[in-house]
Order: sequence, then C-alpha cells, then structure tokens
Amino acid sequence: MNLTVYTDGASRGNPGKSGAGIFIIDEDNKKTISLKQYLGILTNNEAEYKALIIALEYLVELTNTNERFNINFLSDSQLLVNQINGVYSVKSPNILPLYNKAKKIIANLNAVYSFKHILRTLNFKADKLANSAIDYNVEKLDIDEQTSSC
Repeated sequence: MNLTVYTDGASRGNPGKSGAGIFIIDEDNKKTISLKQYLGILTNNEAEYKALIIALEYLVELTNTNERFNINFLSDSQLLVNQINGVYSVKSPNILPLYNKAKKIIANLNAVYSFKHILRTLNFKADKLANSAIDYNVEKLDIDEQTSSC
C-alpha cells in the first residue's frame, strides 16, 4: 500500500502556542486520515518535529501488518526534511532529542519511505489541522478517518 503523509507544525510566537497537523491519504484516494493535537508552547521547528513524531507513532501501528507499505512523507519544513535525510546536521540542543526520537521510530517502521520538502501552499491540509489544534486547544490527539466508496 502506498501512503502520502503531509505533516505540519505551527507555532504562534516562535516560541508560542503550537499545534501538529497530519494528513494521510492512500494511493487510491479512498481513505484519508487526519490527525491534530495541541502541543503547548514550542518553537516552530520543535512543533514540526513533534508533528512528524505523532505521524510516525501512528504509522508504526498502522503498518504493523504483513502488508508492504511505501510511505512518502511531505513537509514544508526544509530544515526537518534535510536533517532527517542527513543533508543538515542537528545543532540545536532542543531539536536533537526530537530528531533522535524520530529516527528511532523511523528505524522501526515496516515500510519503504522517503522524505520530501514541499511548498507551504501544497501543505494546506496539514497546516489547517495544526492551526485548528491551536484554535480549539485539542489537547488529546484527534483522529478522523474517512473512507470513500468512489
């Protein structure tokens, strides 16, 4: 199964109130999964990593089957994508533990995966979810799964 995973972390104030938004879609556009959560006071980069970690933790459970998964992660955070891909080193002491946690979860994913940077305008669904998490103070992870019969 092929999945596309859009992740976004939003921070109002940098540091400020932050939220995570994740939008997952399958290859046939038949199933979508939206996740959002309020993260507290974080920097934008910390929120981006937290959003990725939430997505990864969800996907570890989802991919815990005999089925073969190919996952394309898309983020508008060039820093996150380049750090995960090993292009940039992680220098921030606040980001390093988040980076290490993400890499550890990635190593346990039952999937072939890639991480790509996209323009912010193409990440609007994840961005909307992240901002909604802030607006409505969604403290517990909110998961919405939709299946289309089309």
